[in-house]
Amino acid sequence: MARRKKGRDISGWLIMDKPAGVTSTAMVNKVRWALDAKKAGHSGTLDPAATGVLAIALGEATKTIPYVTDALKAYRFTVRFGKATNTDDADGLCIAESERRPEDAQIRAALARFTGDIMQVPPKYSAVRINGERAYNLARDGEDVELAARPLFVDSLELVERPDADHAVLEMVCGKGGYVRSIARDLGEVLGCLGHVSALRRIWSGPFDLEDCLTLETIEDLARTPELDAHLKPLEVGLEDLPQLVCNAEGAARLRHGNPGMVITSDAEYGDEAWASHEGRAVAVGIYKAGELHPSRVFNH
Repeated sequence: MARRKKGRDISGWLIMDKPAGVTSTAMVNKVRWALDAKKAGHSGTLDPAATGVLAIALGEATKTIPYVTDALKAYRFTVRFGKATNTDDADGLCIAESERRPEDAQIRAALARFTGDIMQVPPKYSAVRINGERAYNLARDGEDVELAARPLFVDSLELVERPDADHAVLEMVCGKGGYVRSIARDLGEVLGCLGHVSALRRIWSGPFDLEDCLTLETIEDLARTPELDAHLKPLEVGLEDLPQLVCNAEGAARLRHGNPGMVITSDAEYGDEAWASHEGRAVAVGIYKAGELHPSRVFNH
């Protein structure tokens, strides 16, 4: 018989400003402990060296993770020119150097190649799976890792600051699955000067931004208190990109049992993925068809 998870049935989003030097998984575990929550997950990994917005879902909110993961995200990062590393960031070993340094105009011209729908090869030291194994484990074992290019949508990529000849600060807005380290690596190659990420910060992720964040220190100080509970955002925030429908008590009861339920809509069209609410609380996500929502996810909170 499976052992039941300990903890509270608490649902919502807690947004933290992840510090450098820790993994995203470790921060999810920290938040789960601090809230004494039975279930937790995050909507997009940040590398250990990266900082910024890490959106952590608790309880029933974990069912909304895919909708935040699919949303656009924004990063501010610094590219260090003149050195390529085996990890494409400052934590790796230098594998090549160049004396060349680009002018600002050259950088801006090159950035156009990295916007829109592009193909991107993930870093060799990444969590991508190859025949069931993580790429970073294979790379650490000395294997020659070959990763296939993957599609990525880059909404914008801009040069925002040039502290010195060796560094450029960029801001990027992109879709899911993007590797900032790959952007820095490939930009350095295009410019003929090599490059890697020396600093990375996520400044917003879907509906969440830095103003929503708690620091790790605050989370630890407020752990296991009602004051920390008060910082939880409702799970419905994770559904903001979907059309919202409204149902009555009868429709809500049918949806919660996995059956199609009658809904009222103002902006959903036939075949749209949407979510239904009753008295302001999410009941289900599903496909809207002719006055009914056909549920694919049901919320019990």
